Amino acid sequence: MRKTLLWILAIIITLGSAVYQRMTGPTYPLRGRVVFLDQEIKYRLPRSADSNENCQVVVRLPENIADQVEGYLQLRKFRSDRPWNILAMKKEGNVLTGDLPKQPPAGKLEYLIHLVSNSREISLTGESPVVIRFKGHVPAGLLLSHVIVMFAAMLLAVRAGLAALNRQEDPSTLTKWTAILFFIGGFILGAIVQKMAFGVFWSGFPLGTDMTDTKTLVAMLAWIAALRSGRRGPVKRGWVLAASIITLLTYLIPHSLFGSELKNP
Repeated sequence: MRKTLLWILAIIITLGSAVYQRMTGPTYPLRGRVVFLDQEIKYRLPRSADSNENCQVVVRLPENIADQVEGYLQLRKFRSDRPWNILAMKKEGNVLTGDLPKQPPAGKLEYLIHLVSNSREISLTGESPVVIRFKGHVPAGLLLSHVIVMFAAMLLAVRAGLAALNRQEDPSTLTKWTAILFFIGGFILGAIVQKMAFGVFWSGFPLGTDMTDTKTLVAMLAWIAALRSGRRGPVKRGWVLAASIITLLTYLIPHSLFGSELKNP
């Protein structure tokens, strides 16, 4: 019964971590709302797109002001001092749409959406541009396999930490499988996904600044250390607990932070 409760707790912690990752990552859609012409306008702006096609940006206007409002996109390559390009948005009914031109894998654009009505104008995100990164195609099966294995590794990492706190349980097997899954998910499947999406197998430390790769490396090293603590017997509970805590802390870092980035000429 106690082990069942520990598994339930591990699942809750893992799911909470996954939701946090989804809500804080810099490639997930940016959500917000502004007030224009005394009406609230909600938006959901893309920050990730496939490199094989333009990315469509959509803004839905309240019905009662739709005929009074036009929109335009202001965009340029990220980290560029080039002049901004201006593109008019199309309007059909109460929906404004505009296309961000496709970029090579790891290419980034920054953009602003402006709404205009006579002499009044507003930027949906103020003076802060939205940054969008383009990626190459990754087969759904491969991506799903990577996500499932990494999720399983995180679940076992949490469960191993709880086992380290439970004197009636030996965390050795959980520690071993956690290390195996992190290796498969992060350094095999993850490397293949990274290559297909952004053209490189690894862009974390020491080759780059991708925090997703780097935090995977940190977690992997922590679990290797936990495994080695048991080279002359059962793994040491303190090492397993430390590896579990380190893994949880690394997962507090938003997914894809400082991710692969194509350098602009």
